[in-house]
Amino acid sequence: MSSIGIQSIIQSWETVRFELLNTPISFLGLKIEGSPLEPFTRRLLREMAAKRIAFQPSFYLTDSWGCPDRVPVIGIPFYHADRRLVRIEEEQTGEAEDEKTVMMFLRHEAGHAVNYAYRLWRQPEWVPLFGAFTKPYREEFRPDKFSRRFVRHIDAYRYGRTYAQKHPDEDFAETFAVWITPRANWRTRYRAWPALEKLEFVDRMMRTVGRERPRRPGQRLVKPVESMTLLLADYYGQKAERLRRAAQGYVDDKLREIFPPVGGKALRPAGGLFRERRDELAARIVRWSGIEEEEAGALLAKLEGRCAALDLQYRLRDTTRRLMDATAMAVSLAMDFAYIGRFTE
Repeated sequence: MSSIGIQSIIQSWETVRFELLNTPISFLGLKIEGSPLEPFTRRLLREMAAKRIAFQPSFYLTDSWGCPDRVPVIGIPFYHADRRLVRIEEEQTGEAEDEKTVMMFLRHEAGHAVNYAYRLWRQPEWVPLFGAFTKPYREEFRPDKFSRRFVRHIDAYRYGRTYAQKHPDEDFAETFAVWITPRANWRTRYRAWPALEKLEFVDRMMRTVGRERPRRPGQRLVKPVESMTLLLADYYGQKAERLRRAAQGYVDDKLREIFPPVGGKALRPAGGLFRERRDELAARIVRWSGIEEEEAGALLAKLEGRCAALDLQYRLRDTTRRLMDATAMAVSLAMDFAYIGRFTE
């Protein structure tokens, strides 16, 4: 079997998906910086700067779109920080926001953040235009699809583009989103609509209050990704075990057996054992399994990478024992590859 064949198994989507689903979300190492999300957050900040808004919101990863109540920080679904997770989201739920929709949601959440940062709901004109900020929030509502008292922005919603009618706070956020969208031409588009008065209010506030830097309150985050310790499969309410047979390159369970949880101070990363003893391990794999050296290298790289992803460790005094176990496992896996083209469970 060629190294391309081995790579096709250990890096197949079926294997990677099973690895991800069996990983706690907080262990996925997700962050906005350097992720597919960063161009979108930077774009929003540029749009706000172009409008000369002094406030620049911060962002964090969580389980859904939103701003914590009256806290000017934008929460973004964690799966957008990794294209593989977007693919899983699509598989599990049937959909995931495309680039256009991501920007629509970001502009909407920026509206909430601006409202909270500047406490705009306390402005004398706010309630007559949008309604009482303290109005009870309900998930279910009956929109008027033909009303011109509200802007139409988000269209990825079961009620169509009527989300502004859900609550006064949503009304403001949607109005802000329309106002800040480049080339929205809102004065012409909403000419003769009652909603135009709301857009002009946003425009006026951002030209006055928005030029000032707001006093930043404490940023109380709701369910940041670092606190989401459940498995990705549990997040979706799915049993990942039904996908095990297709995950022919799955090695996590075997690695956890060799490197069980340990405590103490003299701990070493398990991935380092495969890296430091790579030549020795590769030679033994080639000798006992008959696969080529390139194939052995691909297998060891997989084992090292999964050890790092799982944060597996071992005690320094157990180095010899762990090395023997790791060697036996690697040779066994290589023999599986050589004779049946996959790992046995």
